[in-house]
Parts: sequence; structure tokens; C-alpha cells
Amino acid sequence: MSERSEMPRTGTTATPAGGAPRTVGNGAAGGGRRGASDPVFQVRNSDVEPYTGLRYLSKLFRLMAVVILLLLVAEVSTGLYSNGAAAIPTLLSEVSRLIVLAGLLWGIGDLAILLIDVGHDVRATRILMGRQVAHHMGEHVPGERAPDASTPASAGTAGPR
Repeated sequence: MSERSEMPRTGTTATPAGGAPRTVGNGAAGGGRRGASDPVFQVRNSDVEPYTGLRYLSKLFRLMAVVILLLLVAEVSTGLYSNGAAAIPTLLSEVSRLIVLAGLLWGIGDLAILLIDVGHDVRATRILMGRQVAHHMGEHVPGERAPDASTPASAGTAGPR
């Protein structure tokens, strides 16, 4: 399982893997681009908070699956020690039931990780859409009407006199 690095908060210094430290969220970018202090490029604190609760829930379900497998090993060894080969039919049904339960618990832990990834995607989409809307609104000047796309450009020049 790969661990994700968290996004630095606005105004903090981030150091890329092989580069010099850079400031995130403050300072101006050159080359005709908007400055990073522009509200469009700032990220709300609620958009970078980690999903700690879901991560703990995932670990809890996986821990329960491991405990059930340990109990399964203890039950099989105790049953074989006390009853010998006569306990095998009973142990087979118990083993299959506990393995399925442990697998379900492990799968629920994986679903919690998947929910974390979905949350990251939703956050990134929300940030991207906000920036695109701000960029689109900045291109259009209020009071200026865009040309109608349904009429061809030459429609007004070739009319009757």
C-alpha cells in the first residue's frame, strides 16, 4: 500500500523531491500568470484536511480480520488436540465461516481506503471547477454580449438591399 503525501497548507514552504523550497499559496508567479496570492489559487483549509477517521476505520477492520484469523488457528489447534480426526467435519464448517468473515472485514477496510481516494478526487474536482469558473468569469466582461453561435458570420452582409 502506498502512502500519499499530504498537500501543504497555504503559506507554508514545500520542498519538492529534488528541488529548492518553494512557497505554496503566497507570492506572485511571473510570465503574465496570476499571482498565487490570488483568491482563485488559494485552497480552503477544509479542502486539505486529511481523512483520519476513515483511515483509522480501515485499520480497525483489518485488525479485526487478523484477530479472527488468529482465533481460527487457535480453534483448529484446540479442536484437533481435544477430539483428533473426529473434529474435522465440524472444524471445516467453522474454518470456512471464519475465513469468509475475515475476508469481508478486510474488504470493508479496503472500501474505506477507496472512500478516501474518492474524497481526494472530489476535493481536487471542486478546486479545479472553482478555478475554471473564476477563469471563465474573468474572461467575460460584464455588459459585453458574445456573438450568437446559431447565426453564421456572413448572414448580415449578403441580405437584400
